[in-house]
Amino acid sequence: MGKQLFTLIAFLAFFNAKSQTSYFPPVFGTTWDTVSPASLGWCQEQIDTLTDYLGNRNTKAFIILKEGKIALEKYYGTFTQDSAWYWASAGKTLTAFTVGIAQQEGYLSINDTTSHYLNSGWTSTPASKEDLITIRHQLTMTSGLDDGVPDYTCTVDTCLQYLADAGTRWAYHNGPYTLLDDVIQSATGQSLNSYISQNISSQTGITGSYFPSGYNNVFYSKARSMARFGLLVLNKGIWNNNAILTDTAYFNQMVNTSQLLNPSYGYLWWLNGKTSFMFPTLQTIFPGSLNPSAPDDMFAAIGKNGQLINIVPSQNLVFIRMGNSPGTGGAVPIAFNDTIWQKLNSIFCNASGISDSHIDESDLQIYPNPALEMVTMELPKHFFDLQITDLAGRIIFENKDIWQKSEIDIRNFGKGIYLARAITNNKGTYTKKIVVLR
Repeated sequence: MGKQLFTLIAFLAFFNAKSQTSYFPPVFGTTWDTVSPASLGWCQEQIDTLTDYLGNRNTKAFIILKEGKIALEKYYGTFTQDSAWYWASAGKTLTAFTVGIAQQEGYLSINDTTSHYLNSGWTSTPASKEDLITIRHQLTMTSGLDDGVPDYTCTVDTCLQYLADAGTRWAYHNGPYTLLDDVIQSATGQSLNSYISQNISSQTGITGSYFPSGYNNVFYSKARSMARFGLLVLNKGIWNNNAILTDTAYFNQMVNTSQLLNPSYGYLWWLNGKTSFMFPTLQTIFPGSLNPSAPDDMFAAIGKNGQLINIVPSQNLVFIRMGNSPGTGGAVPIAFNDTIWQKLNSIFCNASGISDSHIDESDLQIYPNPALEMVTMELPKHFFDLQITDLAGRIIFENKDIWQKSEIDIRNFGKGIYLARAITNNKGTYTKKIVVLR
């Protein structure tokens, strides 16, 4: 019995060590340990390429954490470490985390009907349909309420109209999500800001507040607070051995597929490495991974104008980006996130450069892919002619004598699959698909 107990304790200690990074910044103050990119074997030249790209894409702050330590921190223009910015829809993930805390404290169950907290008539749907909607449906974007109303952010009952039974349709719909704030307030008897301050901020140093903006409730914080939240989630809700979110079942559900309609969506988190994904405003199911350039275990908070938190457990890595619109469009800039990963993959280098005497199909890079407005085609250290055709073989775009890479405007392309063909000066031909979204 004693030996079994010792083995169990040893296993739990090992699991706990594995579930956390080796470093957490102090709760108070600005001290935060750093690690040099050189010590990690990263390519400095590629770091400059990334930071220049981000600067040209209206970025205000970018931070990479490796094992909890700051490996890269960059601010642009007048934005500084002490500047605050909005999270937009990236703040949905903080709401999801907070719902988990409210559940673990017994204030609510995500299987409760939303009407239990907002009272009957919070929608304009028939009572029998309204009673099908639970907190879980709000977390998973499966309320069944019509996102095609004139303002999908509206939280007034007349805007919340029946379209399908809850749980039978996935649609990115802000109105039902925003009302989670009222659910939390009704269940706990505290405002959302007060509840977060008491249960998260005071124990992790994450500062910031939600502010009303139209129908929305938008979280504002400094960049490092956004990074702190990423670090907290990377460590499964544990901060320096202090368990903030103890409901492990809820946490695991939050960052894994929450329903079968859109496998790439958890509880308000976007998930990579799944078999298919859906986009906001569309009912199209796209095959493949959300961000092909990112690790399969990456999951992300993604907000309007490129507010990003990316978490990669296998690499013990977090990155955040704050800023204005990068120019890639879309309510949720998934393509922009993939472009950042294209450049990060070049940074995480441990091998020498490409030899001029050899390239293979994998050297031909296309990013972002899928894409909405712009796509870059890159063939390192080569001149090439570029040709893009539709699946019927019709030439849609061509350009000649390109050195290494070309950025292409695809806004006039129709939605669908195209073939991009690079022909080098020694007549080598390399072909890959481009998926164009609308």
